[in-house]
Amino acid sequence: MKKGIVLFVVLCLLVPTLLFSAGKKESDQITIAFCFQDLETEFWVAGHKAITESLRENGIRVIEKNANEDANRQLEQVKDVITQGVDGIIIIPQDGESAVTIAKTANAAGVPIGIFNRPPSDKSAKNLVVVANNEVIAEAAVEHMAQEAMKLGRKVYPAIMVGDLGDPNAVGRRQGFMNVMAKYPELWAAPPVEIPTKWDANVALANLQSAMQANPKIDFLFTSSDFLFPVIKSVLAPLNKWVKINNPNHVILGGLDGDVTAAQLLEEGYLDATGVQNLFYEADVMLEAMLAAIKAGDKTPDKWMDDPGFALTQANLATRAEEMWGWVLYKEKK
Repeated sequence: MKKGIVLFVVLCLLVPTLLFSAGKKESDQITIAFCFQDLETEFWVAGHKAITESLRENGIRVIEKNANEDANRQLEQVKDVITQGVDGIIIIPQDGESAVTIAKTANAAGVPIGIFNRPPSDKSAKNLVVVANNEVIAEAAVEHMAQEAMKLGRKVYPAIMVGDLGDPNAVGRRQGFMNVMAKYPELWAAPPVEIPTKWDANVALANLQSAMQANPKIDFLFTSSDFLFPVIKSVLAPLNKWVKINNPNHVILGGLDGDVTAAQLLEEGYLDATGVQNLFYEADVMLEAMLAAIKAGDKTPDKWMDDPGFALTQANLATRAEEMWGWVLYKEKK
């Protein structure tokens, strides 16, 4: 959903609240607290940018609170903004458990709360939640990879770099990959090699090196997170397998997140596809739901919203690149 569409929807919902008359008091302006756990990664920097820009473009006063990866501090910050009388709260929580505690605190105070991209561990609290559908997004990226593999006219040797399976995101991404494995059984020369990473670059490096030594024919590789592409390059380059698309030695590559590195690799022609968590879409639907709740006087809105994401590939790069958060940051840096 584009920001222009969201602006139209918001104005339709909130004309009495958002348009200032001659006697409008500043105290009547909607105030939303945005409490985030940190800004240490490109992903969360992009999420922060998407949310704050969407809020301010719609005439909303924003109070920002950075918890610096401290769940207890974030809880205290939420209590503080409640005391200040905010109309709503949007949080990026430290983890799923703290999200539940914070949401219950907001529920008790009668302040609508939205949880962005990191869902609560259970549904015991009432909150707006927007979260990426990792299985669907991963499947879209791997589907494109499979279509590219079919053009080779031979079977390929697949592998997946698996995230920490204690993380629901990693579980969903692995399942999306496996869905494509099951869909095209005739395409694979061997069962997929699963390479543990634990979301740790050093673990990923050691295990990918071992996997390539044991399975040197691997030519179809999906990483559950784009942040591991530098690791992949360091392993494939000495094997003469870090080459651009259409080179006979090219390993069909895919990932998930849509970060700056993936954007660069897509532009340079090394990467076939990446699954994108659509942060701009997520920010828009969260804002729309939050403002609708405030307009309706709903103090405890309870709605889960799904981000189906999309796969950015060599085939649609020219038309959809600007929808990828990493592409936007990449172009800003150039």
